[in-house]
This record gives sequence, C-alpha cells and structure tokens, in this order.
Amino acid sequence: MENTLKLERVILNLTQDELAQKIGVSRQTINSIEANRYVPSTVLALKLSEVFDKPVNDFFKLTKDD
Repeated sequence: MENTLKLERVILNLTQDELAQKIGVSRQTINSIEANRYVPSTVLALKLSEVFDKPVNDFFKLTKDD
C-alpha cells in the first residue's frame, strides 16, 4: 500500500505530533504510516479521512503487491 499522508499533512500545515493528537495515536504511528512501515486500521484510516476531509482512497492506494 502506498500513501500520501505526509503530503496531506503538510498541506494542512500540521506536524506529525499535531496530526497524531487529532486522531489519538502517537507521533511514531504517524511516522510509521508515512514511511509505509505500518498499515492503519479501518478506524484510523477513517479518522484520517475526517481530518483531511477527503475519502480514504484519495490518500491510500493499493499497489500491485497488495
């Protein structure tokens, strides 16, 4: 899975810590998602969707390996 989480976060002028606080996770979780080391749960993806005011598919994409 690929994501544009970092780009979306920067567009909103949020730090990793600020985004983490908005959705109730650690800064390390945001860092891991941005680095494609962690695939978020459905609930977490939906919380991100609310923050970015975009559908989940706008910032998470399946790759041919998924």
